[in-house]
Amino acid sequence: MVLNYLWIAFFLIAFVIALFRLVFFQDTEIFPSIVNSTFEMAKTGFEISIFLTGVMSLWLGLMKIGERGGMVKILSKLIGPFFSRLFPDIPKDHPATGAIIMNFSANMLGLDNAAMPIGLKAMQEIQDLNPNKEVASNAQIMFLVLNTSGLSIIPLTILADRSVLGAANPTDVFLPILLATFCSTLVGLITVAIYQKINLWDKVIMAYLIGFTTFIAALIYYFTNIPQEQVSTISTVASNFIIFTIIISFIVLGIRKKINIYETFIDGAKEGFQISIKIIPYLVAILVAIGVFRASGAMSYLLAGIEYLIGLTGMNTDFVKALPTALMKPLSGSAARGMMLETIETYGVDSFTGKLASVLRGATETTFFIIAVYFGSVNIKKTRYAVTAGLIADFAGIISAILFGYLFFHADSI
Repeated sequence: MVLNYLWIAFFLIAFVIALFRLVFFQDTEIFPSIVNSTFEMAKTGFEISIFLTGVMSLWLGLMKIGERGGMVKILSKLIGPFFSRLFPDIPKDHPATGAIIMNFSANMLGLDNAAMPIGLKAMQEIQDLNPNKEVASNAQIMFLVLNTSGLSIIPLTILADRSVLGAANPTDVFLPILLATFCSTLVGLITVAIYQKINLWDKVIMAYLIGFTTFIAALIYYFTNIPQEQVSTISTVASNFIIFTIIISFIVLGIRKKINIYETFIDGAKEGFQISIKIIPYLVAILVAIGVFRASGAMSYLLAGIEYLIGLTGMNTDFVKALPTALMKPLSGSAARGMMLETIETYGVDSFTGKLASVLRGATETTFFIIAVYFGSVNIKKTRYAVTAGLIADFAGIISAILFGYLFFHADSI
């Protein structure tokens, strides 16, 4: 529904602005430019989808090996004690506990296809414990906000899109996304904990938070104390090392479980191929709408206004051109993806703007979509503070993404 309204709004706003430019500025090229953009963006959407089939087939094949090899279960054991403290209303051996942990584990590994059905199952299990079936419970809100904060170890689709678009180092956004999503998740967790009066000083919670935060702080300290020209190189090497190590660990786990590695890879690769083909109409639709919006001049006016206001503060405004991706993400993942791809097409995949748009896309999740789907699946009508807490986490993710974007990819500081 949100995407429907966005799609209509892009076209109507573009038409009004184009008509205004034609009538008052005699801009006779505006409507031909808009029509040409529809064909150009339709072609771009199709080409991206076709090239994406190989990359998605590769990664979903590898993910399938990791899934069957037990990587999700390993993550479940690692974070189980932490989650039991965050959901005190859920009995220890209740089915909801396992579903929640499995959902977050799948999300962190980029297994979106597995995460959604597991998440819906978790929401249903929590709903069974909910005394008021129309009002979101504390456990449901915590579950939703942690989902919308978007913590991800492997931002698969973003890396795949950057690879397809010809990035010199598609994985150079890996660490910035990891850092930004951690900040978003931490803020979301603390926000909900304050609302629910969860004891954040609990020994187990503190141990996990201090451990995670110390690791992230060490990374930030390290990258802020080395020459700027070395940041990108070290980040790229480290990112690729980590990703390839994860791939090898998947294969080793598969061997340990005595699964057929090759056939498992093929099963996952088939899913990747099917997904890539299915997204063609959706990607074409959103790219055409965004292309029309930009060709009409509406995007330029919007960004110019934001840039002017930020410029009044004396801050560097180079990040403004990437902001549309961040503004779209809480509303629609497809719109955010389309905005990122269109931004990259406009400014270049290896430009500061292109890289920052990628990080902004990975920094948060589709808050309104997730809340609508998960709460809708169990007929929750009163969401209480779920939207507020989710948007606070989104805002933290966006700010973090911009800061880390400057740290990793920009020669100047804010």
